[in-house]
Amino acid sequence: MTLLIGALTLGIILALLALGIYISYRIFDIADITVDGSLTFGAAVAGVLLVSYGIHPLWATVAGFIAGMLAGTVSGVLQTRFGINALLSGILVMTALYSVNLHVMGRSNIPFLGVATLSTYCEDMAGALFGGPETNLWGWTVSSADLTMLLLMLVLVSTIATGLWAFFRTDLGTAMRASGDNPQMVKALGGNVENYRIFGLALSNGLVGLAGALWAQYQNFADVQMGIGMVVWGLASVIIGEALTGATGVGIAIAGTIIGSVLFRQLVAIALSFGLNPNDLKLITAVFVFAALVVPGMMSKFSLRKAQGTA
Repeated sequence: MTLLIGALTLGIILALLALGIYISYRIFDIADITVDGSLTFGAAVAGVLLVSYGIHPLWATVAGFIAGMLAGTVSGVLQTRFGINALLSGILVMTALYSVNLHVMGRSNIPFLGVATLSTYCEDMAGALFGGPETNLWGWTVSSADLTMLLLMLVLVSTIATGLWAFFRTDLGTAMRASGDNPQMVKALGGNVENYRIFGLALSNGLVGLAGALWAQYQNFADVQMGIGMVVWGLASVIIGEALTGATGVGIAIAGTIIGSVLFRQLVAIALSFGLNPNDLKLITAVFVFAALVVPGMMSKFSLRKAQGTA
C-alpha cells in the first residue's frame, strides 16, 4: 500500500507536467522539448530558495512556476520573433537550461536535509488529521504523512485543472486554442497569433516548472538530471488519457490527461515491482509512446482495407 500511495502521489504531481505538455502538444501541435529543462529549472529554483534562503515552501513552489514560465517565454520568443523552428528552439532552450540549472544550484544535486518543505508540513498536519504517525486505510497500515501529501497534491492538481478548464472557456483561452487550430483565421480576425503562442508556451512550461518544484520537495532533493526524457513521459500520459476518454472536449481531455499520468505511473510502479531494470525505464517508455502513436493509424488502415475488400 505504501508503494501504491507513493506511485499515486508522484503520478498526480507529474499530471501537472502532462497538462503542460497537453497545451503545447494538442493546442499548438508542438512536442516542446523545453520541458526537459524547465522541469529541472523549477526544481532548482525552489531548492535553492528553500535551502540557501529559507523561503517558505509555498513561495518557493510559486517561484518554480515562474521559473518554468520564463523558460517557456524564451522558447516562444525564439519561435515567433526569430523564426526558429519549434523543435530546434526547444532543443536550444533545454540545452541552455542545463548550464543555467547548474549555476542556479551551484552543484549537480541539492539535498533538502533539515529544510522545511511541503513534505515537512504534511508530516506536521498528519497528526492533526489522522491522530498519529500511522493510520489504517482499508485494512492496511500506512504513513499518515504520505496519505496527507497524497490528499494535498490531489486537491492542488484538481484546483489547477479546474482553473485551466475555466481559462480555456474564456475569450483569451478560446482565442489561444483557435490560434493553434487555425492561425490564418485568427490573424484575419485581428488576433496576435505570436503572442498567443508565447503565452501558451509560458503557461505550459509554468505548469512543468511547478511539477518540478513539487516533485523535488516530495523526494527531498533536486537533481540536474531529473528532467531528462520527461517530455516522453508527458506525451505518454496525454496519449493514454485520450485513449481512455476519447477527448471529445477540453474538460474531458484535461481529466483524461491526469488519469493517464496516474495510470502510467502505476504501470511503471508495477513493472519495477516485478523486477524491471530501472535503466530500461526510459527505453520502455519511448517504445510505448511509439506504439501508441503508430498502432491506431495502422489499425484504421487495416480496417479500411478490410472493408474495401469485402465491399
